[in-house]
Amino acid sequence: MESFSVVILTGGLGTRIASIANSCPKALLPINGVPFIAHQLRLLASSGIKKIVLCVGHQGEKIREFVKDGSTFDLSISYSDEGKSLLGTGGAIQLALPQLNDDFFVLYGDSYLQCNYHAVQNAYKNSEKLGLMTIYKNQNQWDKSNVDFDGKNILYYSKKNCLSSMKYIDYGLSIFSKKAFDSFSEKINFDLSEVHEYLLKKNQLAAFEVHERFYEIGSVEGISALEKYFSLRGE
Repeated sequence: MESFSVVILTGGLGTRIASIANSCPKALLPINGVPFIAHQLRLLASSGIKKIVLCVGHQGEKIREFVKDGSTFDLSISYSDEGKSLLGTGGAIQLALPQLNDDFFVLYGDSYLQCNYHAVQNAYKNSEKLGLMTIYKNQNQWDKSNVDFDGKNILYYSKKNCLSSMKYIDYGLSIFSKKAFDSFSEKINFDLSEVHEYLLKKNQLAAFEVHERFYEIGSVEGISALEKYFSLRGE
């Protein structure tokens, strides 16, 4: 089965880890001596991914200098640069749309997600919807839960209005059709959560439950947990 392309959002400022980043882009933060993005790209390559578009912004030139064309990781990598004007996660993806296939994965640049990417892709295709959100039964353990899920469908999703019924969290991996962004063509700066919420209201957002916990480097605690995990694996 042909793999979808993957968009990785690496343009964030990394304000929560500024004290330890030392002006280093979050994607290049050393995790057990290796830049995080190297861990991330190797995982994606091992999952069957071939084509990646990196959405860069803040210090994007440093990421380009390290990753180059992706051949070191057995990947084909291109770039979409939002420059100094931050467009938000949704705006950054919209800027990258001309480089993308009709259907594509979206992954955050600080996430290490060991799920079955082919299974996620199959679930999206079988749903015949415009988008899919992977979810994890978090129960506020690793971060604040933001998804109400009944075992089959997402009943409610919000990053701002968290309810007691929310036991699941947005895992950090989504799939979209380009058509999902048609209603946002006039917007420049917006968050990806707006697209998720719009699709949910239109009954166009499928769900795929993942059972492998997520790792992230968006917080000091997250970095520590990932370093410990890699150490246990001898990496």
